[in-house]
Amino acid sequence: MVQIKTPEQIAKMREAGLVVAAIHAATREAAVPGATTRDLDMVARKVIADAGAKSNFLGYGGFPATICTSVNEVVVHGIPDDKTVLKDGDIISIDAGAIVDGWHGDAAFTAFVGTGHAPELIELSRVTEESMWAGIAAMKNGNRLVDISKAIEGYIRRQPRPAAGKYGIIEDYGGHGIGSEMHMDPHLLNYVSRKRGKGIRLVPGLCLAIEPMVSLGTPRTEVLADDWTVVTTDGTWSSHWEHSVALTEAGPIVLTSPDCGKAKLAEYGVTTAPDPLG
Repeated sequence: MVQIKTPEQIAKMREAGLVVAAIHAATREAAVPGATTRDLDMVARKVIADAGAKSNFLGYGGFPATICTSVNEVVVHGIPDDKTVLKDGDIISIDAGAIVDGWHGDAAFTAFVGTGHAPELIELSRVTEESMWAGIAAMKNGNRLVDISKAIEGYIRRQPRPAAGKYGIIEDYGGHGIGSEMHMDPHLLNYVSRKRGKGIRLVPGLCLAIEPMVSLGTPRTEVLADDWTVVTTDGTWSSHWEHSVALTEAGPIVLTSPDCGKAKLAEYGVTTAPDPLG
């Protein structure tokens, strides 16, 4: 079942989304050489506690932390710990979520640790982030789910190939519905699959977490022995970007963006709906 939200419920999701945005701001600042991924998790816990919100990651399926910290070749679901010390030149994708009055927010970003990053890594993150915004821009009333997948894949495929290889669109993980639970129907592929067809029609009240994951090589992944950490099978580094988005009669609202996505979506000719919190 695909859950359709009322305007009041979307407003609660916006509250949760702003907590997630605050987690992103705080952990981005804390992601410096010498910090451990556990340090970042403690920063996120404080933001959530100060906001009076709850974590939707901690305890989810047994996950032992508040955020996912995925470094270099780790695609997603990296577990914060004291052993993983960030180094100059690393990249880290931080996936965070929060619950306010039973309603969820979920978003991710890729950060550069220190300096000296190879140009292909900077471009990898840019391409992944921009493909997310292309997908968000395709979240229009009357479109189909596949239109989002097509926009994400199309943006990535149009970019020049990196010097070191190619862009691999991760196959085993994608976006999802979000609302009274963190992961809900429908599942959203970041590429077009004929087997999946066109998917559902996009209507007001639909909320999706749109999250491309892209590597500098293979689209294939494997899960490590901890049953959580997902890495590329060829060891190439990857990027992960995500926002939670609500569709309304007046257009999309990027719930986890401080400005509701207004500035970025304007680049795509899309006008966002008014912030439900004013």
